[in-house]
Amino acid sequence: MKIEELDENFKQNGFKEFAWSGEKAFPDAVWRDATDEPFSLCGVTYTEEEGYKRLPDAVAAKVSEGVRGLAYHTSGGRVSFRTDSPYIVVYCKNRFCGIMSHMTIVGTFGVSLYVNGKFDGIVFPNAEDVIGEEKKPFGGVRYPTGEGVKDIELYMPLYAGLDFFAIGLKEGSIVEKPREFSVKKPIIFYGSSITQGGCASRPGNDYAALVARKLDADYINLGFSGNAKGERAMAEYIAGLDSSAFVLDYDHNAPSAEYLENTLYPFYEIVRSAKKDIPIIFMSKPDYENAGEERRKVVESAYRKAVAAGDKKVSFIDGRDLFGKEGRDGCTVDTCHPNDLGFYRMAEAVYPVLKEYLK
Repeated sequence: MKIEELDENFKQNGFKEFAWSGEKAFPDAVWRDATDEPFSLCGVTYTEEEGYKRLPDAVAAKVSEGVRGLAYHTSGGRVSFRTDSPYIVVYCKNRFCGIMSHMTIVGTFGVSLYVNGKFDGIVFPNAEDVIGEEKKPFGGVRYPTGEGVKDIELYMPLYAGLDFFAIGLKEGSIVEKPREFSVKKPIIFYGSSITQGGCASRPGNDYAALVARKLDADYINLGFSGNAKGERAMAEYIAGLDSSAFVLDYDHNAPSAEYLENTLYPFYEIVRSAKKDIPIIFMSKPDYENAGEERRKVVESAYRKAVAAGDKKVSFIDGRDLFGKEGRDGCTVDTCHPNDLGFYRMAEAVYPVLKEYLK
């Protein structure tokens, strides 16, 4: 459903001023829904029935109820376009309420603005607007750095969904389709809450986003907090996606090392049987100090088995190396979930491996 169908005030000629933290949206703003042309929706899909989703309900229902709910979390979702508008006004409404004790409201619910690939501001709700059951709209205005036409990306919330997402640009501004990525087919990341982005300070600071920007690549984040367990239905779905590379990172959510051993290589085989030529990265969890050694050996063993079977486009990234050796204790918020430093170091480990394949 379009925003103007929900609220007549968003019609192009019927917009009324409203304020956020003392700032008023501009009366000369032309409003568009995030799904309108020439905007490009990346990392998520949109339908009137299901809204913004990372995974079709028909697939999610085959996996688990947890994945079915988390599919509405918009981690990795982006709206991309080019414009010379002197301001960008964002107005949206979160699908969920409730704050987490170890992750910022900005990261959970916010919308990050990137201009020409660089972070340039964020819009996020007030704390009181995401506590309780009532879901309230929020928004803000940002002024992109630089002159002329700029490449714009608006990153959606990591741990919340959106009921609607509207964008206001100055009337008469140039609004164009985004430029193409250098790596045209998306990289698929599948894994746990760490993959989803917990606990980055804001959208765009999780390791999947960092790696994709460095590679100038599109990507799809299929991180499902606590619910990435290597199910066959998920493997079959990923095998059917048009992709340039695949990062297999669900070590953290496997209930045990034995479970991981029973599911990891079969998961890889399903994807590889459909995708003969893409690189596949096996990755063990970064906080290996937390009972991770046995699981790490399982992941490495699956990788070595793939190599022994003749796979020349498979790699193993050892979780022991993801946070580096110095200052490891500064890489998480709770000894498990990475903070921005932890995600940065993860990205620095993953990037060169994918770059070698995708150069």
